[in-house]
Amino acid sequence: MTQGIHGTVADGFEAVREEFATFVAGERPDYEGQLCAYVHGRKVVDLWAGDGCEADSLYGVFSSTKGAAHLVVALLIQDGTLEPDRKVTYYWPEFGAEGKAAVTLRELLSHRAGLVGLDAGFTRDELADDRAIAERLADQRPFWRPGTAFGYHALVIGALTGEVVRRATGRTLQEVYEERVRAPYGLDFHLGLPEELEPRFRSVQPMAPTPEQQAVLDSVPQGPHTLSSIAFNTHVPEPGELVDYANSRAVRASGPASAGGVASARGLAGMYAAAISELDERPPLLKPDTVAEVGQIHSTGYDLVARAHKSYGLGFQATADTWYPFLGAGAFGHSGAGGSQAFADPRAGLAYGYTRRRCAFPGGAAPENGRFVRVVHGAALA
Repeated sequence: MTQGIHGTVADGFEAVREEFATFVAGERPDYEGQLCAYVHGRKVVDLWAGDGCEADSLYGVFSSTKGAAHLVVALLIQDGTLEPDRKVTYYWPEFGAEGKAAVTLRELLSHRAGLVGLDAGFTRDELADDRAIAERLADQRPFWRPGTAFGYHALVIGALTGEVVRRATGRTLQEVYEERVRAPYGLDFHLGLPEELEPRFRSVQPMAPTPEQQAVLDSVPQGPHTLSSIAFNTHVPEPGELVDYANSRAVRASGPASAGGVASARGLAGMYAAAISELDERPPLLKPDTVAEVGQIHSTGYDLVARAHKSYGLGFQATADTWYPFLGAGAFGHSGAGGSQAFADPRAGLAYGYTRRRCAFPGGAAPENGRFVRVVHGAALA
């Protein structure tokens, strides 16, 4: 066992442990992180490092939460409960105000609705409450003509699609997720963390950017009412810090479906393994046609919010185009602002999850994921 590294890898995945150990050795002493992967439903990587970090430690995973939210939507589409090409107003009539009547569920899921935030912004209490977010957005005029462009609906997409789920099923997205995904597999990926699991939560810590990273941050246009500031709710008088969101008990308790999830790497990877593979003697949650549809690119090109090239599937990030071009076509998942990453590559049978305690820069999946994903994927193919 490499000093400071805990856990196991399957035969053929020794290089993953070596890569993880090399990275950890070069990090600051307070590094904490977990790495887990499945191949065809078999756990092949289960590693963690850092004082206080255990295999079942739980971390705020920010937008990796969107993967859980949209797995629920995928299941409901597969059931026939939701139809992606129906107008959102079929399920949620109030949504049609201010020029949004023609928006389809497919356009909403692929970040094409133009409803990235509110002119007036949200309060901190509202950001912990998906129902409140959805109610306020129903009366908001889109920031671009729906369907003509796309931009990341960072803090609101889970609330919007969650309201569609609630109207169609009579239950919250979080309740459907608990019943159909988390509980059957015992996954440590929670949309609403029970009080009794709080001792396992490791509070998210800030990290100062390097000069190179700060230059990237400084290059992003600033202003009180840019699309980016509205989408990330930084145009309000007291926006708070990124870490405040995950460290809020109110957020963890309610599990907002855009970014309020709490998970271990085991939980992240296990969810995607359940989605595409037989796991615990259960068939895959998603049928091949559904896997193909959610992984198919729906929006690609210039993201008006991120101001960069991005690609989205049906509610998920198109992981190969957005992050790791060596992955199989149709890989789907979602990263998180703190550095977490989680996805499935159906062609390789691979499910991947990574968490870390200190937030990464410049945002999204931590850079080290590129190293880990490449060696895990190579081992999986071998």
